[in-house]
Amino acid sequence: MFHLIVNVCLAAAPTDCAPVLLPAGDAASRHQCMSRMQRIADDWLDGRPQLRGDSPDCVDNADLPAAPLTELRPGIHAFLGDPVQMEQSPDGRIANLGVIEGDDSVAVIDAGVSRAQGQAMYVAIRRMTDKPISHLVLTHMHPDHVLGAEVMAEAGATIVAHHAMSNGLQYRAGTYLENLQRLFPPSEWIGTGVALPRMGVTDRDSIDLGRRPIRLQAWPSAHTDNDLTALDVTTGTFFTGDLVFRGLTPVVDGSLSGWLSWLQGDPADGARLIVPGHGEPTADWALAHQPQEDFLKALAEAARSRIAQGVPMSKAVPMIANDLKSFATSWNSFDMTVARDATAAYKELEWE
Repeated sequence: MFHLIVNVCLAAAPTDCAPVLLPAGDAASRHQCMSRMQRIADDWLDGRPQLRGDSPDCVDNADLPAAPLTELRPGIHAFLGDPVQMEQSPDGRIANLGVIEGDDSVAVIDAGVSRAQGQAMYVAIRRMTDKPISHLVLTHMHPDHVLGAEVMAEAGATIVAHHAMSNGLQYRAGTYLENLQRLFPPSEWIGTGVALPRMGVTDRDSIDLGRRPIRLQAWPSAHTDNDLTALDVTTGTFFTGDLVFRGLTPVVDGSLSGWLSWLQGDPADGARLIVPGHGEPTADWALAHQPQEDFLKALAEAARSRIAQGVPMSKAVPMIANDLKSFATSWNSFDMTVARDATAAYKELEWE
C-alpha cells in the first residue's frame, strides 16, 4: 500500500514542518496514489490557514514510521505507552492504545496524543490488514488518548465515546492543544486537531467487527465524568482506559468517591486480560486494581482527616501530599501528581 504524505509547515514559522499522512490518498500502486494526490492535499489544507503544504508524495507503507504494536491475544494488538506524565515524556506517547481486528473491520481503542502518533498507529495497522477501520473508541477525553483521532476519522472510522465526552472535550480542546505545543517540538504536533465523537454511549452498547463483538460500557463519574470501557468478547480482553492505572500515579479528574465505587464493584466480570490506560496488561484483576484502590482510599482518608480538622485547602493540600509520601516509591510521576489529586479530593469531599 502507498500513502499520501504532504510536507506541512506552520504559516507563521515556515521552517517548522512535519510530514502529514492523508488516508484519503491510500492506493495499491504509487501511480494511482500520485494521480490524485494534489487534489486530496489541497482539499485537506483548505480551511487550515495556519498551515502550508508542499511536496506531496506517495510513499510505500514499509518506508514510513510505524507504532510498535504488541500482540496480546489473537486479533488484539496494543501500543504500550511509557507510564509517566506527559511533561516527563519526549513526545507525549504515554497512553496504551489498542487495535481489535474482526472478520470485516478493525476497531481502534484510543488514538494517542497527536496526529503524528495517530499516523504511526495507522501505518502499523495497515501493515497488518487492509480491512476498513470502522470504529475508533475513545475511553475518555484526556489528550494523550484523543488527539490522534482525526487520522482515524479521515480513514473512515466512526468515533465512539461516552455521551458526555463531546462537551468536556470541546471545553478543554484549546488548552489541550496549547499544552501539546508548549511541551513538544512542532514536528510532534503539526497538523493535530480535535475530532469529536459521532456515536455517544449512554449506558451499554456494542459494535461488531464481523464475528467480533465489542461491548461498550459508559460509567458514572470516576476518573473523569466520561469514562468508557470496551470488552472484546472473543478473547475477554478488557480495555479500561484510565479507570485503571498501573505504574503511573492515578489522576483524579472526575469523582474520587465514584472511582472507588467503580473499583470496589465487579467491572472486569468475565475479563481474562485487563489492558489499563497506563502500564502493563495483566490477567489478574486484583493485581490490576488493588494498588490503585489502596492509593485512592488513602487519599480519601487523608483529605477527610484534614477537612475534619478544619484545615483550609491551601494548607491542607501539602499536608495531604505529605500524608501519602509512603506511596511515592510505588508510582511514577508521584510528586507532580499528588498535589493535584489532593486538591481534587479536598474540593469533592469538603461537601460530603
